[in-house]
Amino acid sequence: MSQIRVRTAAVAVLLAPLAACSAGAGPSGAAEDARGGTRAAQDRPATVTVTPEGDGVRAGGTVRVTAAGGTLTSVRVTDGEGRELAGEVTAGGTRWASERKAVPGTSYTVTAATTTKGGTRSTATSVFTTAGADKVNKVDWRPGANTTVGIAQPVSLVFDHPVTDKAAVERQLKLTTSNGTEGSWAWLEDHSGRDRIDWRPRRYWKPGTEVTLEAELNGTDSGEGGWFVRDYTTRFTVGADQVVKVDLDRKRLTLERNGKAVRTIPVSGGTPGGDKRSWRGTAVLMAKEGTINMNSETVGLGGAYDKMVDKSMRLTWSGMYAHAAPWNDRWFGRANRSSGCIGMSDADAAWFYDQVRPGDPFEIKGKDTKGVVAPGNGFGAWNVPWAEWRAKSALG
Repeated sequence: MSQIRVRTAAVAVLLAPLAACSAGAGPSGAAEDARGGTRAAQDRPATVTVTPEGDGVRAGGTVRVTAAGGTLTSVRVTDGEGRELAGEVTAGGTRWASERKAVPGTSYTVTAATTTKGGTRSTATSVFTTAGADKVNKVDWRPGANTTVGIAQPVSLVFDHPVTDKAAVERQLKLTTSNGTEGSWAWLEDHSGRDRIDWRPRRYWKPGTEVTLEAELNGTDSGEGGWFVRDYTTRFTVGADQVVKVDLDRKRLTLERNGKAVRTIPVSGGTPGGDKRSWRGTAVLMAKEGTINMNSETVGLGGAYDKMVDKSMRLTWSGMYAHAAPWNDRWFGRANRSSGCIGMSDADAAWFYDQVRPGDPFEIKGKDTKGVVAPGNGFGAWNVPWAEWRAKSALG
């Protein structure tokens, strides 16, 4: 992001009158000048410079305050609603810079208090207003706040508009965990075609990990996609160690908890050959959607089906689910005859639906599939090798 380079003229409001030399000081006054300046010069208030200043300045820059002839004792930068831009004094008390950027369409008041070596105190006030945003970029993020998720759940942000300055956006994303989990951001293309950035651990989360995302995007320019005008925060906890193993060749699904099999269910996967095959690799349970209408035309399969389906659990954006499929009961455990989903009996689906949660990984294998789930097709991040995943970060 470009640095704001507008500078003000020096401004200072004097809180104490300047001291004056006595009339007729004569030689004694000259001697005082030779020793380092008159008392009036020593007591002159510090000069304060604020950057930026004026109306209609470009947003997205750091607010800077400098003092000459004294030091800064306090600096406050507030908007019209009293919200502050926090900052830090450096360079021996002569410089201050805000930690956050000035946001679009906002008026700021800068109040800086200074003191000199002679003890003169003064306060300077400056006002500037940023130009509004021509285009606003918004974010859809997962998982939701205060949720409990499975061990494979990534943090995912999808943007309304293209993000051309990916590094500037990624720098504003602060993810912390309760146990120092190793992980990385990676930029992807979402299944919808939009820009997206996901954070995943190097390995599955440890159960009980607490995660906080602070996306401090307000005042960040995403490039061609426009400005962000708000921050986003989400906190979640990782639940039990559950993995769903799906073997399409053997037509069975096994729920494992803490590395031990809880139950194995006969299933029927996607029909071999053509577009009705299932995906393989690791898919992550995105949502438990309950009873929904499934229409094959929405996933490019023509008029193959249009029906209400119970216990629906979404695995990809492209339409792969695990769900109850009583119309296929003769094939469970025997043959793959679905239109790409993983079907099971009503009774098995009811039990399984109650056991799993969003974020649980489905590790799917099979010889005849459409291929590996892509990173942006749901949460396919786990199908990308770790080194390759890290390389997708805009920050190297």
